[in-house]
Amino acid sequence: MIAEPNTANNLPSQKENAAHDETVPESAVQNGSCVRNGNLKTPREKQKVRQQCENIRRSSASSKRVSRLQNGQVVEAVTLFEVVSMGKQAMQAVVDDWVEAYKQDRNVALLDLINFFIQCSGCQGMVTAEMFQSLHKKDVMQKMTENFDEESGLQYKKFIAYPWILTVTWPVDVGNEDYPLIRTGPYWKKFKANFCEFIAVLVQQCQCSILYDSYLMDTIISLLTGLADSMVRAFRHTSTLAAMKLLTAVLSVRLNLDVNKHNAQRLYEVEKKRISGKRTSYRLDQLERKRKEYEHKLLEIQNMMNAIFKGTFLNRYRDVIPEVRATCIEEIGRWIETHPDAFLNDSYLKYIGWMLYDKQAEVRLKCLLGLQGIYSRKEFVSRMDLFTIRFKDRIVSMPLDKDHEVAVQAMKLLMLMSQNCEDVLSAEDCETLYQFVYTTHRPLAVAAGEFLYKRLLSHEGDEEVQPKGGGKFGASTDQLKRLIRFFLDSKLHKHVAYLIDSLWDWAGKFLKDWECMTTLLLKNAEEDGEELNDAYQSALIEIILATVREAAEGHPPVGRGAAKKILSVKEKKIQLEDCTKITEHFIMVLPRLLAKYSTDAQKVANLLQIPQYYDLDVYSTGHLEKHLDALLREMKDIVAKHSDMSVLEVSSRTYYVLCSEEIAIYSQVNRALSQLIDELMGQLNQLLDGFWQKAEGFCTDAGEISWMQSLLRRVAAFHNAHDLTKWNLCDKTLRLLVFEMEHGSLPVLIIVPALQCTYFSLLWQVVAVSENSPKETLFALGREMRRFSQICMHFLHHKDKDVKEKAFLILCDWLLILSHQDANNNEEAVGLLDYLPSTSLQEKLLLFIQENVFMGEEEESKDLTEEEERKDESCQLDNLREKRSLLAAYCKLIAYNVVEMTAAAEIYKYYVKTYNDFGDIIKETLSKTRHNNKIQSTKTLIICLQQLFQAHAESHDSSGGLDFFSASFANMKELARRFSLTFGWDPVKSRESVAMIHKEGIEFAFQGANGVHGKCLPPNLSFLLIISEFSNKLLKPDKRLVYAYLQRYVAEPLPCRGDEWQPLISYRNSLLANEDEESSVLGSSGEWSPVSTSKTPSFKRKLSNGSLPETSRTEATRKAPEPQCASQLASAAGKSRKRLKSQEMHLQERLPFLCPGGLRGRDWTVKTLRG
Repeated sequence: MIAEPNTANNLPSQKENAAHDETVPESAVQNGSCVRNGNLKTPREKQKVRQQCENIRRSSASSKRVSRLQNGQVVEAVTLFEVVSMGKQAMQAVVDDWVEAYKQDRNVALLDLINFFIQCSGCQGMVTAEMFQSLHKKDVMQKMTENFDEESGLQYKKFIAYPWILTVTWPVDVGNEDYPLIRTGPYWKKFKANFCEFIAVLVQQCQCSILYDSYLMDTIISLLTGLADSMVRAFRHTSTLAAMKLLTAVLSVRLNLDVNKHNAQRLYEVEKKRISGKRTSYRLDQLERKRKEYEHKLLEIQNMMNAIFKGTFLNRYRDVIPEVRATCIEEIGRWIETHPDAFLNDSYLKYIGWMLYDKQAEVRLKCLLGLQGIYSRKEFVSRMDLFTIRFKDRIVSMPLDKDHEVAVQAMKLLMLMSQNCEDVLSAEDCETLYQFVYTTHRPLAVAAGEFLYKRLLSHEGDEEVQPKGGGKFGASTDQLKRLIRFFLDSKLHKHVAYLIDSLWDWAGKFLKDWECMTTLLLKNAEEDGEELNDAYQSALIEIILATVREAAEGHPPVGRGAAKKILSVKEKKIQLEDCTKITEHFIMVLPRLLAKYSTDAQKVANLLQIPQYYDLDVYSTGHLEKHLDALLREMKDIVAKHSDMSVLEVSSRTYYVLCSEEIAIYSQVNRALSQLIDELMGQLNQLLDGFWQKAEGFCTDAGEISWMQSLLRRVAAFHNAHDLTKWNLCDKTLRLLVFEMEHGSLPVLIIVPALQCTYFSLLWQVVAVSENSPKETLFALGREMRRFSQICMHFLHHKDKDVKEKAFLILCDWLLILSHQDANNNEEAVGLLDYLPSTSLQEKLLLFIQENVFMGEEEESKDLTEEEERKDESCQLDNLREKRSLLAAYCKLIAYNVVEMTAAAEIYKYYVKTYNDFGDIIKETLSKTRHNNKIQSTKTLIICLQQLFQAHAESHDSSGGLDFFSASFANMKELARRFSLTFGWDPVKSRESVAMIHKEGIEFAFQGANGVHGKCLPPNLSFLLIISEFSNKLLKPDKRLVYAYLQRYVAEPLPCRGDEWQPLISYRNSLLANEDEESSVLGSSGEWSPVSTSKTPSFKRKLSNGSLPETSRTEATRKAPEPQCASQLASAAGKSRKRLKSQEMHLQERLPFLCPGGLRGRDWTVKTLRG
């Protein structure tokens, strides 16, 4: 097992040299200011140092640093930081200049480089340096500090950058939230790459000269190690990135040295063999010295790498900042990949394995990307056996990661492991990973599709015996059978469209082999004995439909992807070619397939959808009208054979697509459709005439009822997509429905299709209303509409469940359409046809929802046992889907203002109780209503909570008081908490709504309070505990105003020793949360203490608008005039964040109901409130 070591900060061994005796200047850079010196005594010496720094910064014209345009003028970069910030066009020249300056005076050049790293950390402060040897050892240890000066407001950091002690000073206002590496914008996005490029170029240019002088690298490593230990995030992040990139650059130097050493060793051996035994050779001695020089350099490089790794990486790979951890893991992955001899072992791999468990997705992603580079090379895999065994389970579980990108990269890593590691994934692991092809996140599904295709479907490396038949479609047939077998064996999912979409990028060639697929379907057992069984045939037909849809539409199926994909020119060309290929193939084959499977409803329903993706112009351009006749004949036979609604609806839709007026085959298809409708209506009229002629009105046998039902279902399916008004269907179906209302003897099988037929017929008539429609026609249509609405209302109480649910859905859609129809801009028609639900109808609709959606849910949860629930799980799911449809239909009426918004209060009561089943629908309704009218939506929430509270209070009247710990009261608090969460994280947007909740809640809580100034306990006082859940959504100035409004009801000191006043105390605490006044919530005497708005200024506290008033809120309420409400806000606005400043200055205008003037304007005086 891989154990985590005890990390230590081991600095590299330092070597003193003659340069230590030199005088080192003290350099400070502050916003481009000049150099200061603390050790040089004379002004002449200081002036000499300044000139040297200026010479370094302003190099010769031949190697001038980069410049940029700023405000139309050329600005020359004079510091390394400015060069890196501007770009890397002249990075090589800049580094060459610095190297030359270092050779002339390395101390001044190094100080320039030190200032560069400090400035890259975002520090605009001061850097000073003093010699290490000038101080005693004890003094040095005392100076290795990082402290804060409260008087000056400056922060200091002192650390060793051998051979100096550096002191960095910067203002405390410079925070951790703004430094170059994390700044936004295109300018700063390039900074990180330029910064890393500078370090790489610097090491590259120094590798032949000053890299091994035991001074440059020791200083840089000491500097970066010291900054990496800082408590300041900017220093720690920047220095860690620099150290990691420095090690990467040094590693590239080591690789070059390894090559040079190897070449020198080979030349040495060759030369040694060439010369005679005792004779000496100058060439041999030269090669020997070269080889030893390379060995010495490699030893120094190794010491540098160890110093950086132990001094920075081991301390920072577990840093609290995720960006720092990600940087460390990203670089160690690069080290392992580029130099496997030194880093590809468990001592380094373990860090990547440990960080696979990191809480931040960014770090986990860097781990996976690093492992992908390692596992992609087969020569590395054999050396990772222990790592693979230790962390395989973790990697297999990472496709379930909550971060989508991490999940995708984990799947790609597993793909590489599966290809390059033999038997690393078990059969159970593969079966688990295969199921990700059904996920809704498409990138993850595509990665899983690659895994499935290469692991299970592809023939590459497959030793399985090829199928016996072989032939033209041998390989494709084998792949199709494997795909079908996988689809049928997937017990958890049956979404073939998702499966095909996942495989489309990898298996598009054989998935577009429709000729092979249809050949398999048309095979007969008598011919070659390889006919597919029924399950395989059904699955293959579903696959054919999914592939046709994917090729024709060119975008993922519904539920996978936020919007339709925008196709490129190449993709559009491929799409058109595929559509043509589909049309040319299925025009000839589809009629044969329909004839073979005409009796199977499921197969026929899927096959009939294929013509909807045709390029219909091919019929006329290819002179293939005879194949169209064959298709129409088969469709007519299918309509005559089937009464299943799925088949009939698909047939109607296909007729609608084929019967487009813009194409040449319109007349041919329209004629066939008219003949079909004529036959259906003739049969229906004949059957109805026979029924009405009977003496008892409507009574027949079961066979005739079934035939009537099938005819009505066929007509309803076609009436949905086609205008059948000329057949006068509405009168016939209305007569049936009226007969059922009067006598109640109509069979249930006939009522539902009759309702549908009448509904579609009236809709087509409403659509047909034009500007020239006569008033008589409009009056007649209006009468029929109201009559149909009454019929639907009557059927809401029908004994049959299907009838009343269908009547409810039709009625909801009917009301929604009529309330928003424009009648082709005919205002008179809109006035005559406008139909809004009455109060009684709204009550009936709400009662239906309560009885059939929510009450039914409670009854089922009580009556059903666990065994019955397990047995009837599929039935319960169907029942839940029906209930969701009913609730969604009603909520649409609320969202689109068809019924009163206050009706939603009855729906919101069940938000917590039925959250798993209907929570998404109720939450969306709340969002829509709030978008329509914030104030009315807020009042609906208050009404909901008040009604629940009153019901709770009535149920506890007999027990003698409210129980704060009861389940019902806890549910109310949870409901209020959920309501508060719907207001989001921006309190400005919901400011007025939240303030209204508190206002209405306070008024409700003190309703019915007796005694002088409400000193007796109000009966609804506990309601304050409910609205306290909304206190955290108030802005601080609004909390003060709400508290002042509360004081209007509790103006005098009250005895609060009893538990019955605890809701008031708790609510008051919620308003004073995070305030200095919180300490005086309850005085020592147990009475309300006046709350002072005065604040003791904390350290360096800045107030933009001065201090706050020192008078208490109670006194301000009693003594101050009404305009003081606005002045209090103006004072409070100074303490709020800047982006709220303008809104807070107008609080009196936006929240008038919380200000005294607003109260009086609404006749809400203090006297009235307390009375």
